Amino acid sequence: MSLYAHYSALLDGVLDDLAADGTIPAELNRRAVAVEPPRDASHGDLATNAAMVLAKPAGTNPRALAEAIKAKLEAVPTITSVEIAGPGFINLRLSPQSWRAELHTILSEGDAYGQSTIGGGERVNVEYVSANPTGPLHMGHCRGAVVGDALARLLEAAGFRVTKEYYVNDAGGQVDTLARSAHLRYREALGEDIGEIPEGLYPGDYLVPVGQALAEEFGDRYVTAPEGEWLVNFRKRAVAAMLELIRNDLGLLGIHHDIFASEAELQASGAVNRGMEVLQEKGLVYQGELERPKSLDEHDEWEPVELTLFRSSQFGDDQDRPMKKSDGSWTYFGADAAYHLQKSESADHLVNIWGADHAGTVRRVQAAVKALTDSRVDLDVKLVQMVRLFRAGEPVKMSKRSGSFVTLADVVREVGKDVVRFMMLTKRADTMLDFDFAKVVEASKDNPVFYVQYAHARISSLKRKAADAGVSLDTAADLDLLDDEELGLVKLAAQYPRTIEAAATTHEPHRIAFYLYDLAAAFHALWHRGNDDPDRRFLVENNPQLSRARLELALGVGQIIRSGLALMGVAASEEMR
Repeated sequence: MSLYAHYSALLDGVLDDLAADGTIPAELNRRAVAVEPPRDASHGDLATNAAMVLAKPAGTNPRALAEAIKAKLEAVPTITSVEIAGPGFINLRLSPQSWRAELHTILSEGDAYGQSTIGGGERVNVEYVSANPTGPLHMGHCRGAVVGDALARLLEAAGFRVTKEYYVNDAGGQVDTLARSAHLRYREALGEDIGEIPEGLYPGDYLVPVGQALAEEFGDRYVTAPEGEWLVNFRKRAVAAMLELIRNDLGLLGIHHDIFASEAELQASGAVNRGMEVLQEKGLVYQGELERPKSLDEHDEWEPVELTLFRSSQFGDDQDRPMKKSDGSWTYFGADAAYHLQKSESADHLVNIWGADHAGTVRRVQAAVKALTDSRVDLDVKLVQMVRLFRAGEPVKMSKRSGSFVTLADVVREVGKDVVRFMMLTKRADTMLDFDFAKVVEASKDNPVFYVQYAHARISSLKRKAADAGVSLDTAADLDLLDDEELGLVKLAAQYPRTIEAAATTHEPHRIAFYLYDLAAAFHALWHRGNDDPDRRFLVENNPQLSRARLELALGVGQIIRSGLALMGVAASEEMR
């Protein structure tokens, strides 16, 4: 049990005692009670809002309840002081031995330190990437891929059972366009001069190998054949080739999905009809007309059409949504609703990682999930903003018309998987991210990838130097030799478990990157103490006991950096070159 979990449990015991003696009601909901670091470190080591959040439902004064809690906490041997701040916050100071014990826990638990059980084995489906299977992945897809994969790792570390899913949009008009584009490359492979790629087809050279494969398989059978004779075959083979390309691109990032769910198979299975039937049984579908769009001007023509509508406004949406078009075919939303019903049948929670351009569809899909599952399953949608590419400060120019764009594979091969994955998590997913090819490999404090990796490399080097100097870890170190500044680093390291829980609960994997940067900065600051004073170095000549204690401190920090990087899908560097 981590230090924060230990004191949370201890506080819970205090509240149990207060409930037993009648100070507070036994049935109080304590979910909002927190034990966390105070915003100002000078106020103490831990702070709790227990009195503030429980006083009103308990029918008492926050300050009075804080006094009752304080009296019981002061009896705990490892708590050296309890202070009430403001209207009822409680600040605690712990004995130095508490932090030394936590360092020992970090080292003894190793990779298990920070693992949590808050998920309770609940099932989470994380759907991410889900790019149309019409070409290689670009850097916009890359960011969503990394955010989704890091979140899946986080949720597993927090005790959830995770399914990683990719939804293949292989039933829309875009895959017919892909088939026609492949047919053009097929004719090219057979020696035809196809000239400039016509407007509306995919112009990228990535379809050249697809055309060659089709030529090898079919010869000239479909060169002049009507579209109806080859479209289905070409679509099937082109989609398969694009999915293979996408899987390979994701593999470069170390990303592997558990499920690739096909939209075409979903529709063929009758799942969309089944979703509609569920809504009809609940009385949530009707024939009606949409309101005149607000975007239309009063002079614009508008003719209302009767459609099959879902009562999404009953579930938080701003209007009801069409499930079918006027010609009887399904809308994108109709298929999406059925797909989410399918996912919800094997999950307790759904998380979608979508591009920011899908913001307008979030509320309607969440409404559908609520309606279809009777709110048993919740859906959280994380929107991911664009990535802007730069070289030495200048924007990288791309041409959509020529099919010229920077692919995910191009970037990974140039700067490496670990750099790409780390950089994708250096900002909140819902804010724009700038990726400068020069800066992401720069050896400076301003480059978070380098700064965190350099901390781990320094610790690895320290371990090697300690072995060369004969400093052994075979015997237990005397951690009483660590000073207050060094214990301050332990205090920051001890926040790792609660950082994992917070990042998993909020579905925000960037919190791990932020935390690792802060931890690395604190380690580097401690390291630099020895620049002018040899006695402040981690390895002190002729003082093996102090060196051993400081080495254990460094190894504890290194363990957490390594563990945190693994959650991000990044390998820790043993040395910097």
